[in-house]
Amino acid sequence: MDIQRSEIEKMEMLLIEGIKKSDINFLDKTIHDDLLCMGPDGRTITKAMDLASHKAGEMIVEELTPTIEDIRIIGDTAVSTIVYDTKGSMLGNPIEGKFKYIRVWKMFDDGLKVIAASCFKLS
Repeated sequence: MDIQRSEIEKMEMLLIEGIKKSDINFLDKTIHDDLLCMGPDGRTITKAMDLASHKAGEMIVEELTPTIEDIRIIGDTAVSTIVYDTKGSMLGNPIEGKFKYIRVWKMFDDGLKVIAASCFKLS
């Protein structure tokens, strides 16, 4: 099942809305159970940790404006790079600036899922 660039662009935009709204149902079905994500502090984040922070209201997103830089398709897998202008807080600590993400999307029988990601602060 090959992936089209437009599918990844759509999923990235839906993911942003899911994050902004802490839409647990959407995030649960879009993030693979075995996700590994490297946060800007170098900490490894799992799906369970990510969903828990949304459920607990620990992540407050005031602004999340994306710029998709690149999408590479490799069969049933895609790699995307995105820069976000971000403002909000996590665990009561303010977060503001530009953050760059790389995400790995893979097509499964039930749709595209994020299987890996990494993030770092640009400014």
